Amino acid sequence: MIIKSKPISKGKGRGKLIVSSKPFSFLGGVNPETGEIVDRNHDLNGQNIKDRVLFIPSGKGSTVGSYVIFQLKKNGVAPKAIICINAEPIIAIGAIMSDIPMVDRLESVDNLLNNVEVEVNGTLGEVEVFL
Repeated sequence: MIIKSKPISKGKGRGKLIVSSKPFSFLGGVNPETGEIVDRNHDLNGQNIKDRVLFIPSGKGSTVGSYVIFQLKKNGVAPKAIICINAEPIIAIGAIMSDIPMVDRLESVDNLLNNVEVEVNGTLGEVEVFL
C-alpha cells in the first residue's frame, strides 16, 4: 500500500514506525548521544528513535532542534525517516541538513501504527506500508 504525501527532505528510509500523538521537541526531548526519548512528559519517553521511522503530528520548540537532529545523524542514532502530519520549519530544516528523508500531509494515516514496517520516499512524497 502506498500513501501519497508532500515531500520535504529527499531520499528513502525504511524501518519500523515509532508513533506519537503528541508534538515533539528535539531540543531537550531526545538524547543526541543515544537516540533515547528523555522528555518525561512525552508519550514516547524511554523509547529509542535510532533506526526507526518517527511519526509525529508536528514539531515544537526551539530552532536549536534542527541542530539536535543533525547531532543525532552524526552520532549514528537518528531515525531512518520522519513523517509529520504537519511539518514545521525546525524539523524540516533538521531533516534536510541531515539527509533524513521526510514527508508530511499524508492522504491517510489509518495504517501507520507502532512497529509497522514502512519505507518513506522523501523525493517522491510517498510512504509505502508493508502489512
